[in-house]
Amino acid sequence: QAQVVESGGGLVQAGGSLRLSCTTSISISSFHVMGWYRQAPGKQRDMVATIFNGGSTNYADFVKGRFAISRDNANHTLYLQMSSLKSEDTAVYYCHFFRFGALGEGRDYWGKGTLVTVSS
Repeated sequence: QAQVVESGGGLVQAGGSLRLSCTTSISISSFHVMGWYRQAPGKQRDMVATIFNGGSTNYADFVKGRFAISRDNANHTLYLQMSSLKSEDTAVYYCHFFRFGALGEGRDYWGKGTLVTVSS
């Protein structure tokens, strides 16, 4: 079972930047897709950004041009660089990994989340 740990959250003023990190206990090259999700109080969890094993990326419309997802295979780390932060970006951010198991079953791995608070 892979361990997934996020870090880098905190309090930042609107217009500022933060970089979130997510490390795993196994090689991230073994995952088919990796991503960041967020959940604000009282709201559903939404996809923020994903990156596939081949390198292609997807972003939610509400972060396009402001956030960037990247990975460091050597250090088993996934990143989310957040810029031009807005108060509505306040949420708990989770990283997610997905891969197929030996029998073809899908396996999801979630971190416990890191809180980002943007003050206006």
